[in-house]
Amino acid sequence: QKFELFQNYRNQSIGFTVPSNGRTTLRIVNTRGQDIATLFNGEAEAGQYNRVQFNTGGLAKGLYFSKLEFGGKVSLKKMPLVK
Repeated sequence: QKFELFQNYRNQSIGFTVPSNGRTTLRIVNTRGQDIATLFNGEAEAGQYNRVQFNTGGLAKGLYFSKLEFGGKVSLKKMPLVK
């Protein structure tokens, strides 16, 4: 049971796990730290692998970050968008 954000897969899905049940938020942010999309905002279960889909259709190619927040912790992963 870990707090872990996994690398995106083909720009389409992002996975994460949390160590205990609790409020969790997964967002996509740009290089300026501005929110682009909220992919998950709710209660996540401990030890469960969560996967969310992300539609990149309206975004320009470039560098984005997936940002996972849980229990005061934050994890970021680079997410290069290639079209």
